[in-house]
Amino acid sequence: MNAVRPPLGSYALDTGTNRVGVVMGHQGPYVQLRPLGDGREWDVPPYRVREATPAERISAATAYANARSRGEVP
Repeated sequence: MNAVRPPLGSYALDTGTNRVGVVMGHQGPYVQLRPLGDGREWDVPPYRVREATPAERISAATAYANARSRGEVP
């Protein structure tokens, strides 16, 4: 399996959950992602991470903006 270590601050896709997050760090064997707009970080094995496409980034940002407008997130 190809281990990926995306740069800090980049956008990545967790292919196991199809969630886009911002790369916050590399802890042990894991890549730490944080959801767009803040939230709880989660650990992802490197083989399950790839760079998020522009469309995936826009989709995640739109989903966050919609949830925020409904008052579901701060």
